[in-house]
Amino acid sequence: MKILITGSNGQVGYCLTQRLEEKATILSLDYEGLDITDKKAVQKIVADFNPDYIINAAAHTAVDRAEQEAELSYAINQDGPLHLAQAASECGAVILHISTDYVFDGEGQLPYQEIDSTNPQGVYGHSKLAGEIAVAEYCPKHLILRTAWVFGEHGNNFVKTMLRLAQTHDELTIVGDQFGGPTYAGDIADALIAMVEYIEAGNKPAWGVYHFSGMPYASWYDFAKAIFQVAEDSNVLQKQPAVTAIPTSAYPTPAKRPENSRLNCTKIESQFGIKPSDWKRALNNIQAYK
Repeated sequence: MKILITGSNGQVGYCLTQRLEEKATILSLDYEGLDITDKKAVQKIVADFNPDYIINAAAHTAVDRAEQEAELSYAINQDGPLHLAQAASECGAVILHISTDYVFDGEGQLPYQEIDSTNPQGVYGHSKLAGEIAVAEYCPKHLILRTAWVFGEHGNNFVKTMLRLAQTHDELTIVGDQFGGPTYAGDIADALIAMVEYIEAGNKPAWGVYHFSGMPYASWYDFAKAIFQVAEDSNVLQKQPAVTAIPTSAYPTPAKRPENSRLNCTKIESQFGIKPSDWKRALNNIQAYK
């Protein structure tokens, strides 16, 4: 089993590389090793390596910067997946592609299902949706995994930001009216690997889009409170900062954040037996997030 991993230095790509090293022959590349916006480079790497699976964990995820860097965002989030999907199709590989809750408008309170209408509100969401469409169009054997609120020991994320701020602030204000499922990067990697192993076992999945995120749903305020409690209990913090919930309107950003990032994850459990990420369990090794 040969697997090409792109975005190897990102949160999920790093976890995939660590977990797959002993399970498969892998070629794990970061931007320096493969610029996915370069079609010829993608074609050469894929043709030379001839993978059975391509897992695309590369993305332009700077949501606010995307508003000013639209061309770059589309190059990485649309053109890159398109090139990978074309190359996968040519060599008969399966492509697994990571997408986002930002393809939805964030309205309402019900968890989004895969069949719900998309309506991205910013450049990041639009570019990621364009990538989904490209992958589905150019590679018949595709699995698109939408996720949300990713965190882990490697890279930059909300958990690390909260721990850093708690070292220098006695009081913090955190948005309390945006809700979603914090998702541990290691669990996303495990979900993608489980999908690969399902196919390797001789099963044929329903190709298409799947949702995978953490449970229970929480606000950013709820998530921050949980982080600080675990950090104090684990002696990572000597004292928790006082946390106050504020509305989204009190924390303006260049890109609009969805108020509802809840994803319905029943489809992936039904097809692959993959349960939602347990983000509270993932915080138990909070010493590793420093």
